[in-house]
Amino acid sequence: MVILAAGASVRLGQPKQLLRFRGLSLLRHATETALGSVCRPVLVVLGAFADRLQAELAALPVTVVINSAWAEGMASSIRAGLRVVASEAPGPDAVVIMLCDQPLLTSRMLDQLVRVHRLEARGIVAAAYEETLGVPALFSRRYFTELASLEEDQGAKRIIFKHEIDLARISLPEAAFDVDRIEEAKLLENFPLN
Repeated sequence: MVILAAGASVRLGQPKQLLRFRGLSLLRHATETALGSVCRPVLVVLGAFADRLQAELAALPVTVVINSAWAEGMASSIRAGLRVVASEAPGPDAVVIMLCDQPLLTSRMLDQLVRVHRLEARGIVAAAYEETLGVPALFSRRYFTELASLEEDQGAKRIIFKHEIDLARISLPEAAFDVDRIEEAKLLENFPLN
């Protein structure tokens, strides 16, 4: 599992990773969600604000990856996470990529990606929402090289659509809600605690 949390939140004007959701920062919430799933190891890629954000991960059994090239865009964070994932022995057969700013995702939803991958033997399992496909998404090892070749602000969506023949879709409308602007940040305050 690779959680992408390295961005500078330029559109929001403050570190989105530190926004509060149900009593936790978005970063802590996303990390605990990942840890509640079957995915191991859990890596968290930090970049901008890394010094401030590491405290949010205190005492959690995760690997923090510092992406010093975070300003180059999301692709650099995917590459940084994959380098560490690929170095694990014996090496995982797949990786799930998720963002730290999709707070409505649950551990059960992440487990569903893994379950479908195992049952249907698909190389990519992606979330389907709002007439598109995206993350969270699972990629088998055979796509690691393509993920590592992404550039600038390219996310994994291009690879998802390129390999539709090897793709399974899971309806996850909850993934449509992410926090990029102040309007979305204000909505976080209105969610019930459970």
